[in-house]
Order: sequence, then C-alpha cells, then structure tokens
Amino acid sequence: MEKVVAKKKFGQNFLKDETVLQKIVEAMPNNDNKIVEIGPGLGDLTKYLVDVKSVEAFEVDTDLCKLLQKKFDKEIATKQLHINCGDVLNAWQGSLIDEDYDLVANLPYYIATNIILKALADPKCKNILVMVQLEVAEKFCANEGEKVFGSLGIITQSVGEAHIVVQVPPTAFEPPPKIDSAVFLIEKSSDRSDEIFEGMLRVAFKQPRKTLMKNLSATYDKEKLQELFKELEFALTIRPHQLSTDNYHQLYKKII
Repeated sequence: MEKVVAKKKFGQNFLKDETVLQKIVEAMPNNDNKIVEIGPGLGDLTKYLVDVKSVEAFEVDTDLCKLLQKKFDKEIATKQLHINCGDVLNAWQGSLIDEDYDLVANLPYYIATNIILKALADPKCKNILVMVQLEVAEKFCANEGEKVFGSLGIITQSVGEAHIVVQVPPTAFEPPPKIDSAVFLIEKSSDRSDEIFEGMLRVAFKQPRKTLMKNLSATYDKEKLQELFKELEFALTIRPHQLSTDNYHQLYKKII
C-alpha cells in the first residue's frame, strides 16, 4: 500500500503508538452505545473499535475515505463499520446520528474544541472519549482554583464529569506534532443547552487576570452585582477562576 502523507490543512497527525491505542479502548465506558469516530485517518484506532462495537465514522479527506473503504471492506459489508465521507460539522444538525452513541476519536486539533462542545450539546451523545492537545484537555477537565479553569471547565461540569486518562507525547504520532496531547473522558449526565448562561461565562472570563467584578460590570449593572456578591459572600477581589461551577450557577440565577 502506498504511503499516505498527512495533510496540514486537515490537521492530520496519525496516532501510531499501540499502547496509547489500547489505553483508549480500555477507557471506553461499558455500555451498548454505538461508537462515533471523527477523523479515523488511517484506521489505526478504528481497527480496535470495530472489534468491540459497531462504528459510524466521519472522514473529511476523500483519499483517506478510499483507503478506509479498502482496508475495512469486510467490516463495511457486515455493517460493523459505516464511513461517512465529508465534513462532520455539515452533517451535525442537532443530533449527529439517530441513536445513543459515545464519541471515541483522535480529533484533529483545529476543530477539537468545536466538536467537543457540539457533542456536549447533542442529546444522543452519552460519553466523550477523545484525544486532543494537552492544553485543551486540561481546560475541559479543570477544577475551580486552577489557573486554566474557565468556561470550558464550567460547561463540562454542568453536564457531567471529566478526567484525563493518559498524557501522550509527540513521538506517539506520525508526523509528530510540536505539542503534547492527552486522552480525556467526559461522562455526561445531561446536555449543554443554556446559551444565556454561556454568554455570562464569556463575559466573566473575557479578561481572566482581572477581577470577576470588573469583567461582569462591563456588561451588567455594577450596583446590582455588588449587592449579589455581598449576598453570595463572594469577595469583590475574586478572580474568575476562583469561583466554582455551582457558584456560577447561583450567580446566573440572580443576575439574569
């Protein structure tokens, strides 16, 4: 088979480390949900996934679609694997597929955050087990008090629980990226659906190094905010990352 060259425009870095691939499979939640894989690439993870469950794959690169269709012709014939060739974001209207699924994927970095946020909002998506750049994984899995705690961590904690499964060095990929990666798992208990709450979070974290009061008072009435901070026992000097997810929900109920 001819060598496939990774295309920069699709953010392709093919995961080759068998140990990491096994760890992804081992971390999969134990249930009957279908698997959705976004960006299967050369099929290095796909070959493990189809052994466990039926897989709905989305691949934007037409060259890789052809390669995958040859490589997995038996699994496609038995309906263990179905490949959708095209941009997954164009196919994603409300729910990506019409049955409960878990997203399991090595996501292209340039669209990883957007895809995870769409999956958090998708009522058919029950769990998210993905590889992304380490910095992004840390933001989704962050807790209050940590400097990287922000709107992504709050949105995640509002719908479920998240933790990093394994950190992955650049050497696990071909070609190796310039940054470290991580696999992390979000187990959902509800769906992301409150756009007004997320709008408040964007205001709260617009300038993370400034005080929360300073950020919020650029949009909301300062006198009302001072009353709320006193009522909720928030220090006027508190920074956005120092409040908990519950604190933000308390504030939201009173501010809107």
